Amino acid sequence: MRQPIIAGNWKMYKNVNEAIELVNNIKREVYDVANVGIVVCPTFTNLSDVGQMLVENNVALGAQNCYWEKEGAFTGEVSVDMLKSVGCKYVIIGHSERRKYFGETDETVNMRIKAAIESEIVPILCVGETLEEREASKTIEIVETQIKGALKGFSEKDIVSLVIAYEPVWAIGTGLTATPDQAQEIHAAIRKLIAELYSDVLASSMRIIYGGSAKPENIEELMREEDIDGGLIGGASLKPESFIDMIKKTSKLYEGTKD
Repeated sequence: MRQPIIAGNWKMYKNVNEAIELVNNIKREVYDVANVGIVVCPTFTNLSDVGQMLVENNVALGAQNCYWEKEGAFTGEVSVDMLKSVGCKYVIIGHSERRKYFGETDETVNMRIKAAIESEIVPILCVGETLEEREASKTIEIVETQIKGALKGFSEKDIVSLVIAYEPVWAIGTGLTATPDQAQEIHAAIRKLIAELYSDVLASSMRIIYGGSAKPENIEELMREEDIDGGLIGGASLKPESFIDMIKKTSKLYEGTKD
């Protein structure tokens, strides 16, 4: 059985004091959860402080982005080794907001993933379509193109720990959410593509999580789907009670018989 992941993407929210308060609340309530991977992804300025709070803890630290070079004259960028030095175990790569506002492409996503793999940090690769692309019935085509570009040149061994996050762009921050059937359809297509590109073994073990206005009210429905292995949570991860509720509901589901 694939262990689910509930990851919080804090985006550009929370100063350091607010981040410390939030992670303290989360730690206190989920310390005994062992069957769900829990990840928090604060802003760069909060990583060091939050990382110190998560040493030897069941909550893992993640970053929201990284640069592909190890060091150099790249003002404003942060390398994967720098992230690792403050305790990061995960890094979000290719989020739709990075693609939309900061010119992220499949090629730069590929380079960032390579840097993460080389430093043994787990990449969370984000893919997803816009509303216009969905209405034009191009969802699977877009997602497959993004995945093929992002994973170009990688062997199966390279990406054994990679996590894919399907995030329909039209559902991020809008309050809209893909129905469980819609999400499951794309998750299944992604798993099928991984099997075609690599192997059934990798496809069956790779964790594919859903992002796009997931919240306590719909997390159980989503998580009951066969190919949905967790969530990349935006707004709801900024409210400790909501994020904790989603973790606990997922944990309870996985005490059952989901295969």
